Amino acid sequence: MPPAAASDRARDRTHALLVVCVLAVASVVIAFLGASPARVSATELMGDPRTPGDAAFIASHRGGGAAAPENTLPAISAALQGGFGYVEVDVALTADGHAVLMHDRRVDRTTDGAGPIAELTLAEVRALDAGSWFDPAYAGTQVPTLAEFLDLLAHLGGRAIVELKGTWDQNAVAGAVAEISARSLERSVALASFDARTLALCAAESEVVSRLLILKHLPRDVVTAAEQAGVRGIVVSRKAVLERPEVVDEIHAAGGRVVVYTLNDDTQWDAVTALGVDGIVTDDPRLLSEWQSAYADD
Repeated sequence: MPPAAASDRARDRTHALLVVCVLAVASVVIAFLGASPARVSATELMGDPRTPGDAAFIASHRGGGAAAPENTLPAISAALQGGFGYVEVDVALTADGHAVLMHDRRVDRTTDGAGPIAELTLAEVRALDAGSWFDPAYAGTQVPTLAEFLDLLAHLGGRAIVELKGTWDQNAVAGAVAEISARSLERSVALASFDARTLALCAAESEVVSRLLILKHLPRDVVTAAEQAGVRGIVVSRKAVLERPEVVDEIHAAGGRVVVYTLNDDTQWDAVTALGVDGIVTDDPRLLSEWQSAYADD
C-alpha cells in the first residue's frame, strides 16, 4: 500500500475516533445538564419534611366537597380560588376507557343515574346530573373529565393528588400521563393509587410525574415498600399512623413524605400535627387552615 494511502486511512480512523469521543462526551453533558426533565423531588412537590407541630399542607378532599358537589369543577374552583394550593380528586374509567372524576364504583350516590361507572360510556356519564343531590343551585353540573380538571388546574394554578381508582392498564395510564404532560403539569400533579401495578405503569410512562402509594394498613417495612414502588411518599389512614407513629420519621429519613386522610376535626388534626405529618386531606380546608393558625399562635 502506498504511504500516502496508509496515511489517509490513519487520518480517517483518527477522525472517526474523535467524532465518537465527541458524541460520547456530548451525551454525558446533555444527561448531566438535564436535557430530559429531572424527577420532581418530594420537597418540590410537598415542601420540606415537617417536624412535630409544623403545619401540614392542606389538600381539599374530592376537590373540596364541603363547598360544592364533590369531584366537580365548581368544588375544585372553590378550593383553588379560596387559596388552598392542593386538591385531591378521584379518577375512574368509563366503559369506553375515558377518565372521569368519580369516587364511588357506582354513580348512584353523587348523580341522578345508577350503575357502575365501569359499565357506563362517557356519553352516558356526561348526561348525568352530578350537582342536584348536593344543592339545587348546582343542578346540571356534569361529571368532569380528567382533561377538564387538568385544564382548570392549569388555569387556576395549584397542585393535585390524583387517585387512580381501581386497576388501570397501560393504555389508560399512558392517556392520563399524556394529558398531564400536554398541559405542562408534570411538576404539579402526583398520581396516587392503592395498586402497585398501576403505579409501576405510571413510572414506565413518565420519570417526572410523581407517584404516591395509598395505604390503609402499613406493611411491616413501609420504607422498603415505598422504595420498591418508586414513590415520593405515602397517603395513609390516621389510624395506621397513630398505631405506628415512628413511621413518620422513617419515611422522612428515606426522603419521602407522609399524607394522612381524611381528617375533619381538631382532635384528629392535633394528633397527626404533633407527629409532624406533611399533608392532611380534609373535607373542610378552611376550618383546618383556621385551626392551624390558632395552633401556631398557641
